[in-house]
Amino acid sequence: MTIKYQSQKVALPYMQLSLLLFVLQVIMGLWLAANYAFTLPQGLIDVFSFATSRAIHTNLLVAWMLLGFMGGAYFILPVECERELHSTKVAWLQLILFAAAAVTAVVGFLFGWTQGKPLLEIPVPLDLVIVVAALLFLFNILMTVLQAKNRTVLQWMLVGGVLFLALMYLFGIPFYSSLNTDYYYWWWVIHLWVEGAWELITASIIAFVIIQVTGVERKVVEKWLYVETGLFLFTGIVGTGHHYYWIGAPDYWLWWGGIFSALEPLPILLMVVDTWFHIRERKNPIVNQLLWVYIVALAIFHFIGAGLFGFVHTLPPINYYTHGSQITVSHGHMAFFGAYALLNLTVFYFALPQFKGIERYKATAGYWGFWIMAVSMFLLGLVFGVAGILQVYLERFLDIGYSTAHITMMFWFKVALFFGVCFLAGTLTTVYHLFTLKPVEEERSR
Repeated sequence: MTIKYQSQKVALPYMQLSLLLFVLQVIMGLWLAANYAFTLPQGLIDVFSFATSRAIHTNLLVAWMLLGFMGGAYFILPVECERELHSTKVAWLQLILFAAAAVTAVVGFLFGWTQGKPLLEIPVPLDLVIVVAALLFLFNILMTVLQAKNRTVLQWMLVGGVLFLALMYLFGIPFYSSLNTDYYYWWWVIHLWVEGAWELITASIIAFVIIQVTGVERKVVEKWLYVETGLFLFTGIVGTGHHYYWIGAPDYWLWWGGIFSALEPLPILLMVVDTWFHIRERKNPIVNQLLWVYIVALAIFHFIGAGLFGFVHTLPPINYYTHGSQITVSHGHMAFFGAYALLNLTVFYFALPQFKGIERYKATAGYWGFWIMAVSMFLLGLVFGVAGILQVYLERFLDIGYSTAHITMMFWFKVALFFGVCFLAGTLTTVYHLFTLKPVEEERSR
């Protein structure tokens, strides 16, 4: 099995760089866990503060996921449009600008060059570079679709997702005189990227992979896609209100945010049912079981991390106590791993064998990597959840100060650090396997 169009090759460096940043992000996460688990020397903290390491950790998360989305889009689009990409030169320029901005941002964080906005620390000049890269991505995708032989739902959903992504990022760039207003638009980036733009992009990519792998009729996949994506946007956009509870927004957001947040697990549950349906109705034989494992895990983890954990955490009477606690960290880790990390890895396991012309690859190391990551992340989510419940009880029911309460939580952060090391082992195994894929025949000949 090989690539069908030469322009698909431009997706390879996107995917390779994405994997390297994934490893760096996990390593930085371990450093953050160590900050929670142990009392580190002040001299070390002065050199490399918690705020700096958190900024690097979260921005590496965004960088490697976006690179994976971009690479996945450039890989599937020629096949979906039945033509070469509009311009590989634009794709390369986009990659250079985005990578340069990401590297400069990380180095800048080390020297205190930051906006100061949590999760949006990248300074304005670099923001503008990222906007240019996003516009180049939108231009390349749109021109390829406009010149396609046939128009499909997946093409326009991908275009809509990229347009949504570029527009929403703009709202996080300016500063507003009122902190309430600043946070109001801050969530337009943080929430509407994750539960809006990213959902459109990833839905189109995973739908393509399912069609290619299963052989299920396109109209069947697109029917489910309409329903799921419509519900994602319907519940996700209004569900932004669950971030407005305590920032000075009007009281009606307690009702709107609470009700639509309660509905947000519905499209994710439908995605689980949809995946199971495609498995049962598939027409193509399963060549690489590992790819199927990732597709199923994507649906299940998405439902548990983003759906169930999010549902319990975002209802107003509960969120009043849990907001900003380690319960948020538990939900965030499970949701991002389930919804987007597994999606990128699914796409990589679909695409990278084709770059090497491999029909069936040896998957032993891949299975080890997957199960170590999946089990470690699930347990890590539970541990963060336990620490969060303890934190809520001590700080917000008993009114104990943060520093005193943290001492009682340090044991759980040591446990989290252990599972984080296990997750790193799974990550390294998976990344190594993806970089060194070998056909089964070659392994047998040895």
